Amino acid sequence: MKKFIIITCFVFAAVMEVNAQQFKVITSVESIVPSGLGRSRIISATEDRDYKEFTSEQTDEDNSRNKSDRGDIRVKNFEETKLLNFYNIGGIRFQNIAANDALISSKINAMVAEGWELAFVTSAVESDSGKDDGQGIFITRYIFKK
Repeated sequence: MKKFIIITCFVFAAVMEVNAQQFKVITSVESIVPSGLGRSRIISATEDRDYKEFTSEQTDEDNSRNKSDRGDIRVKNFEETKLLNFYNIGGIRFQNIAANDALISSKINAMVAEGWELAFVTSAVESDSGKDDGQGIFITRYIFKK
């Protein structure tokens, strides 16, 4: 009976370890500002934050605003990989897009080699809205799990 209990405990511990997952988000920001004036990067935080430290709950009795200090939320330790902008003075630059694809693929391959699995990818665009705007980014979040 003792052997059965010990084996059951080991199996239970192994199953608990398998179920524990962690996630990591890598973000690419690619400039779509005309004339190549923007900045494009892959960003990866190298320090963690616990969202609970910066979360408040609104209720009927207490609807005071969240007083978290932005400086405490800010991550100062991160990896920054330079990417090329989508545009240069001559217009859209397909070589830059191909170069960015190669760098992003390299980052994904490195993450996979470290034991991470690409679970989700989501992207969005804030594009140039006219003559006086001059702003625009293409942002993609790569969500990995381990």
